[in-house]
Amino acid sequence: MKKYIKTLKKCRLFEAVDDESLLRMLTCFGAKVEIFDKKYTIFAEGSPAKYIGIVLSGSVQIIQLDYYGNRSILSEVRPPEMFAEAFACTETPSLPVSVIADEPSEIMLIDSTHILHTCQNHCGFHQQLIYNLMKDLAAKTILFHQRIEITSKRSTREKLLAYLLMQSKKQNSASFEIPFDRQELADYLEVDRSGLSAEIGKLKKEGLLDCRKNHFVLL
Repeated sequence: MKKYIKTLKKCRLFEAVDDESLLRMLTCFGAKVEIFDKKYTIFAEGSPAKYIGIVLSGSVQIIQLDYYGNRSILSEVRPPEMFAEAFACTETPSLPVSVIADEPSEIMLIDSTHILHTCQNHCGFHQQLIYNLMKDLAAKTILFHQRIEITSKRSTREKLLAYLLMQSKKQNSASFEIPFDRQELADYLEVDRSGLSAEIGKLKKEGLLDCRKNHFVLL
């Protein structure tokens, strides 16, 4: 576990936790690291909401399928971020989403019951972890509302521009990369891919943006 300390120290869950306590904590929690190939389903919709995942390398996507099989990408999770913690903390019986490896990934899995319930050892770091978890959930709530603000726009053009402006502000640059290819961006914005490509073409002709693959420049 020592080789993951540097990454784990950047995770919100372990904020203000020293190295020694962190190693003891991982042992106490029975944390395990698993490696998943690209496109592997880490958690399937309907599976028990038991584990909190931490991305150590690679990336995963949180996706949801509607009745007709249309895919929506709810979020992209990269090191050292967590996923599935909201469902685990609320003790949701089963996951309403799926978690898919977007590339070969190393994932740490922690049984949420070890965090939410004090163990027999009465470890002093439990209080800090619960506090950190609350902060993470609050931050994720803000991100969720930002996505709703984007997807609630009426047109593909408005959704696209709202997303690109948000990414530009987040990265503090008019030139930036997004974590999605065209189909994934369409799934995130909940629009048709052909319509999205058409709007990108129009915006380029109008001189409002330039792009190459997943790199965008707002002009």
